[in-house]
Amino acid sequence: MEQQHEQPGRRALLGVAALGAGAVVIGGAGTAGAAERTGTPHRSGLPVPTVIAHRGASGYRPEHTFGSYQLALDMGADVIEQDLVPTKDGHLVCRHENDITGTTDVSAHPEFAGRKTTKTVDGKALTGWFTEDFTLAELKTLRAKERIPATRQENTLYDGRWDVPTFEEVLRWAEQQGRRRGRPVWLHVETKHPSYFRKLGLGLEEPLARLLRTYGRHRKNSPVFLQSFEPSSIQRLGKLVSSPRVVLLDAANTRPWDFVEAGDPRTVADLVKPEGLKWIAGFAQGIGPWLDLIIPRDASGKLGTPTTLVRDAHAAGLILHPYTMRNENSFLPADFRRGTDPNAYGDAFGAFKTYFETGIDGIFSDNADTALLARADFLKD
Repeated sequence: MEQQHEQPGRRALLGVAALGAGAVVIGGAGTAGAAERTGTPHRSGLPVPTVIAHRGASGYRPEHTFGSYQLALDMGADVIEQDLVPTKDGHLVCRHENDITGTTDVSAHPEFAGRKTTKTVDGKALTGWFTEDFTLAELKTLRAKERIPATRQENTLYDGRWDVPTFEEVLRWAEQQGRRRGRPVWLHVETKHPSYFRKLGLGLEEPLARLLRTYGRHRKNSPVFLQSFEPSSIQRLGKLVSSPRVVLLDAANTRPWDFVEAGDPRTVADLVKPEGLKWIAGFAQGIGPWLDLIIPRDASGKLGTPTTLVRDAHAAGLILHPYTMRNENSFLPADFRRGTDPNAYGDAFGAFKTYFETGIDGIFSDNADTALLARADFLKD
């Protein structure tokens, strides 16, 4: 998902309630006044802090495969994340990026050698193979593989085991697993590069809304979060469905790509100010900030003083689902690294505790099992 690489209350359930002119506010585990902000909550059954499986159990299986999704669900993750990109014939498939060079075996398919090309996506030149140049039938001949094999060498054991899932297949899987478990399987669904794809005639929001309606996940209390780094995509989705919506936020000095194209000068630093958060609350129910927007890191990689973002977002009626926690040293703040091997696990539990103490309502993690244990420790304190 990422484009970059005071004592909280302990409410046990996520609340969903209508507020104002049809807006939905999802109350989290933040300040003690959260329940007062959202009125009488509808109890959805989601624990807080909510553990969101980032691309599934991507710390253990190649991301965005049914192996990854199923393992995350079996571990007990509260919500499973999908990133959506389109095929040439308009099907929505689950890949972190439309560039599938590193996440499939496409380079080993001589029949697709001529599809390798260079494209500019959101201002960045990329060379490889892209989903929008393949029909779904062609894409289904490929097999998924580990994206960062140097870091997650054990994950390469599963290379070639699964194909690229469509979002409709994920919805069917979620229905099946929900019936088996007797409770809904929550999904966290991101539209990737929506402005780029709209220019190609492959808009993401309309086909996504159609699928949500087909599978009954289009209502304000549906077990799904819709998310995007482009606020205009969330605004468009808000006109099509009532599902809970989250605006993702990159580093403070960046601008959403739709802002760049529209000539909107605001940066993420502007959006995390009270005025920016109030604007977001007009069409979304939450934000998904980069963790460094919650607690900045200094030049050495150590955590500094928490910002006021959690307090300010809660004051605007927004939940916070920041991203992304991973167990490996290379991804952790320097305070929690252990030893010199960047691929070894550090003190992830210590990092989780520090982030949970800020009052966030949930967190994305590649290692749902670690996040769940960390939450259990936090709630016992």
